[in-house]
Amino acid sequence: MRRKSRILLCFAVLWVLGIAYYFYSGTALSRKDDWVSRDLSGRTKGHNSDDKAHGPETLPPGKVRWQDFDQDLYVGATVVRPGQDPYARNKFNQVESDKLRMDRAVPDTRHDHCRHKQWKSDLPASSVVITFHNEARSALLRTVVSVLKKSPPHLVKEIILVDDYSDNPEDGALLGKIEKVRVLRNDRREGLMRSRVRGADAATAPVLTFLDSHCECNDHWLEPLLERVAEDKTRVVSPIIDVINMDNFQYVGASADLKGGFDWNLVFKWDYMTLEQRRARQGNPIAPIKTPMIAGGLFVMDKEYFEQLGKYDMMMDVWGGENLEISFRVWQCGGSLEIIPCSRVGHVFRKQHPYTFPGGSGTVFARNTRRAAEVWMDEYKNFYYAAVPSARNVPYGNIQSRLEMKKRLNCKPFKWYLENVYPELRVPDHQDIAFGALQQGGNCLDTLGHFADGVVGVYECHNAGGNQEWALTKDKSVKHMDLCLTVVDRTAGSLIKLQGCRENDSRQKWEQIESNSKLRHVGSNLCLDSRSARMGGLTVEVCSPSLTQQWKFTLNLQS
Repeated sequence: MRRKSRILLCFAVLWVLGIAYYFYSGTALSRKDDWVSRDLSGRTKGHNSDDKAHGPETLPPGKVRWQDFDQDLYVGATVVRPGQDPYARNKFNQVESDKLRMDRAVPDTRHDHCRHKQWKSDLPASSVVITFHNEARSALLRTVVSVLKKSPPHLVKEIILVDDYSDNPEDGALLGKIEKVRVLRNDRREGLMRSRVRGADAATAPVLTFLDSHCECNDHWLEPLLERVAEDKTRVVSPIIDVINMDNFQYVGASADLKGGFDWNLVFKWDYMTLEQRRARQGNPIAPIKTPMIAGGLFVMDKEYFEQLGKYDMMMDVWGGENLEISFRVWQCGGSLEIIPCSRVGHVFRKQHPYTFPGGSGTVFARNTRRAAEVWMDEYKNFYYAAVPSARNVPYGNIQSRLEMKKRLNCKPFKWYLENVYPELRVPDHQDIAFGALQQGGNCLDTLGHFADGVVGVYECHNAGGNQEWALTKDKSVKHMDLCLTVVDRTAGSLIKLQGCRENDSRQKWEQIESNSKLRHVGSNLCLDSRSARMGGLTVEVCSPSLTQQWKFTLNLQS
């Protein structure tokens, strides 16, 4: 009996030990799995899917992930010292820029529809080309990091930084430690266009992405751009350019109802879409926007097409006019320009340039712009010279190779561009001797929205045509559409009215006097005057040197 009891006791002990070992083993394995899991998550924390293919051991010697780049050491070397002007170096508030982390969060400014859209997975990779000259290190670093952070890794083949002979070579060289970043340094100042071409020539991806050096890319900014180019390599596409405030660096979403445009002075401006265009987009508010012109700093283009189309005009200097030239060239030579609403990139807009221009910024801009006008605008270039008479005196160099390229590519005339791409740009009539806004200082003659028998006034110039677009015709009428400025009572102090234009109505006859600085009514010899504008409208008064009688048309077309 005792023997049986001992045997049962032994079995019981063995059974308990077995159960204990089972639970111990399971717990140990669980802990081991947990350690492995935590180790893997620790390695990949903050990294994207690209890390699976490229672990730390696969980075080339001397390269680091952007997350491991020492921002404080890099930016700290060039901080603004106490008492220094934070705007002096970059014409934006460098102190505020330097405070920000290189991977700061920015608001997602895309339309709700974009956030639910699935992008194609088999898109071509891009080489991102960023040129800079004496850029604030914090702004340049944020640009690079935002590209890497906000882009699917397989779509960014490389980031090519072209240092256009900055004072400190380390501004770019130190960033060359970051994964995927290549740095090229010019051995003299070349300017934006030649620097971009150098970067494009060095690029190894099939698609080029050009960015300015003070940008911040937003969520899924790259995929919608690449998708449009992948579908048609003749598309040149740009994101909506959000605003990074130059004073406090707040990131603000821009309107999605804008297109790029220009006036006859060939200065880029943003145009609001017409009411009809906005209505047509209500069914699909994220559809691509055809634009007559791109701002020029940020765009994506097929590399082969970029080369086929003549790259940039390499005889343009420093900055300015290149967006005009490439916009004309793309449209007139068979391509198209689009703004893609689902792509958003922030950009620091400054009021002036921080760098110098050989011969002055005005001369360089006029030279570049004149080259574009002479090559692409045919006889319509005369409207540019009417708007900017001083441009005629600026030498623009040899354009023979660009004209030959235009012929070789069988490009369309500028008349086609005006009729098919930018019909909103009002072309002066052959009967006009002066055209555009009628300016008086910062104010312009304005219909104030009035029609027949309404008065006219002055309003701050907005350079958008509309109520401020006028023409002085050869038959001496001052016209807005089919309405003319009319002197109802030919006595000093009488109000000017808008009335339907009549060919032989002496009340509607005006002439420019005193070097085209005044408008005198022919029948009464009284001058157009704004002294009573706030009290009721413009009047005619006895001609005098008063500033309220000084008027200047945007374009004077008389030789």
